[in-house]
Amino acid sequence: MRQLKDPELLRTLSYMDGAWHAPEATFVVRNPSTGEEIAQVADVSADDFSHVIAAAKTAQAAWAACTGKERAAVLNRWYREIVANVDDLATILTSEMGKPFAEAKAEILYGAGYIEWYSEEAKRIYGATIPGHQRDKRILVLKQPIGVVGAVTPWNFPNAMVTRKAGPALAVGCAIVLRPSEFTPLSALALAELAERAGLPRGVFNVVTCLDAEAFGKALCTHPDVAKISFTGSTKVGRILMQQAAGQIKKLSLELGGNAPFIVFDDADLDAAVEGAIAAKFRNGGQTCVCANRIYVQDGIHDRFADKLARRIGELRVADGFTDGADIGPMINRAAVRKLDELLEDALSKGGTVVASTDGTDVSGTFFKPTLVTGASADMHLARYEIFGPLIPLFRFQGESEVLQLANATEFGLAGYFYSQDITRIWRMAEKLEVGMIGINTGQISTEVAPFGGIKQSGLGREGSFMGADDYLEVKYLCFGGVE
Repeated sequence: MRQLKDPELLRTLSYMDGAWHAPEATFVVRNPSTGEEIAQVADVSADDFSHVIAAAKTAQAAWAACTGKERAAVLNRWYREIVANVDDLATILTSEMGKPFAEAKAEILYGAGYIEWYSEEAKRIYGATIPGHQRDKRILVLKQPIGVVGAVTPWNFPNAMVTRKAGPALAVGCAIVLRPSEFTPLSALALAELAERAGLPRGVFNVVTCLDAEAFGKALCTHPDVAKISFTGSTKVGRILMQQAAGQIKKLSLELGGNAPFIVFDDADLDAAVEGAIAAKFRNGGQTCVCANRIYVQDGIHDRFADKLARRIGELRVADGFTDGADIGPMINRAAVRKLDELLEDALSKGGTVVASTDGTDVSGTFFKPTLVTGASADMHLARYEIFGPLIPLFRFQGESEVLQLANATEFGLAGYFYSQDITRIWRMAEKLEVGMIGINTGQISTEVAPFGGIKQSGLGREGSFMGADDYLEVKYLCFGGVE
């Protein structure tokens, strides 16, 4: 691993109740590009889960009693610590996750934006005054923090997925017990170090590193002192957490799988659509939940679009994340590459044709060349499953009603994209696409100022914007009587 300017940011112990916890067991974190061991990280046992939850509950009461302005000041200091250490945080992120260094820096700043945004929102958690229903009645509405939040974050955005949950939770007065992915725990631990420096009170922000994701998830769902679960990951695991939390009717925020359609109509700006497809598909090597999964191109422009896209794909550089000019880093592990190989083999067996791929150095077996497949059809696995890699299927379509039916023919409903210059079509598509977020003539939609989330089996709740705070609040209605 490259040397850090501040070696103290490379933490390997869990951060629990304001202290660095060192259990006997550890697990290894490796660089997916090289297979190199980066660190041995604390593997917290299930016996300690109740302790950290109890500590969070105690800390939360005092944190909630702070004013919004007091919480805002701490979060703002945390934000400034993150920005000041962007290079080291990006180095840690690229080392454990693999994405190109420039993209890792962009993630750090994107993630910091959530802390900055919610440091400002901390002072704006407004209730309401409602006109009474009778002459002697007055009605007020309060918003109060829900309590202890149990959070689980994925490996693909190991920094930003933490800040996207911690920002709103902490801003409104909750405490958080967070488990990062076992593949990428170092980014979350570095954030904990910076949170401590920023003055976040003991026990308010806890990072539990462990291999036993199942035990940790069950502990969060069944412990009576955890009021809310926030999870980003697969729909399969999301269903399990919903079932486990049902016994206590816990509040859930779930950001789950996606199968995003990317639709190009014949009146689109083709060059802009190609660049949008590159942005929507190849961010993080295709390993994002909002990546363009199925690209539908209207028949009259299909071949021209395919040629332009193929040329752009050929320009992408596949390399270790620390290589200058790298566009695509490794997949997270060999299993991810095997999945992509299987999806490609299935597509080719059903009539697909590879028309573009890039060259790249394959050192550890975790790299996959960005590949464009034409002749895609609805019976291919590429059409039904989340690809999570730089493999693109290109589908032809004739008309608007046909592509709407194809685009909506999935249990997922996270993101969608389309390119058109026809304002009436834009309105129709925006209203009828069954997704929670839509990019219209753009392939980039993620920002802290907008509500991120899906519908159908892509999840519950929203992260980001002023709406994101609501998922961490309870609404309390007060009715005053006898006011004459």
